Amino acid sequence: MSHDSGTHELMPNTRELSVPMPAASSVTARVYEAVAASRDATLILAHGAGAGQDSPFMVAFAGALAALGIDTVTFNFGYMEQRRRVPDRRPLLEACYRSVVEQVRKDVPAARRALFIGGKSMGGRIATHVATDAELALDGVVLLGYPLHPPGRPEERRDAHLAAVVAPMLFVQGSRDAFGTPAELAPVVSSLGDRATLHVVHGGDHSLKVGKAATPGQATVLAGVQQVISHWMATVGADLER
Repeated sequence: MSHDSGTHELMPNTRELSVPMPAASSVTARVYEAVAASRDATLILAHGAGAGQDSPFMVAFAGALAALGIDTVTFNFGYMEQRRRVPDRRPLLEACYRSVVEQVRKDVPAARRALFIGGKSMGGRIATHVATDAELALDGVVLLGYPLHPPGRPEERRDAHLAAVVAPMLFVQGSRDAFGTPAELAPVVSSLGDRATLHVVHGGDHSLKVGKAATPGQATVLAGVQQVISHWMATVGADLER
């Protein structure tokens, strides 16, 4: 796992932003600019609890979405920027995410036309709390491995606030996710009605990893997920324009 804050060489079509924080100096965000015909939409993806935006998953996933025409932004939460292992409390994480939303709307033109937020595991959970604020006028939320509960503690649910999320939500969940299987998540998604969509990664764990002998293989599985996200964002955008 990497706790670096962006010291390595950037990929082509990638630039960094310094995002001022209310209670700290700043955090680093990274813009993966669309390299295909732009969808005129931006997706902010937050990292999970244990690895920041420089993790191989985040870098590859953001780059792949940019290749599909989506301006994609990643960032480090404050604790990750400061190379601390333990995540901040939720209010600080939410404040950080809100600051990133504000800065991205200023600095990424496509974000002023359509802005989606989300993230991997913890990052996605924080995104859903941020998205309960209707005044942010977000277009949708993309959740990669939503942590419905801690592993082995299904009674400690993290879904009470989801009904307050006004934007459409896409849940991408591995069938072997110890933080909440699709079977556990399905009733929650159903209760949210047309606002929520569940996409199951068959054989996937919490990080959407499938077994080494799985068919299709990992690269194909993740490419399929990225296509699902791209199609869903386009569909949501078309619905909003009607």
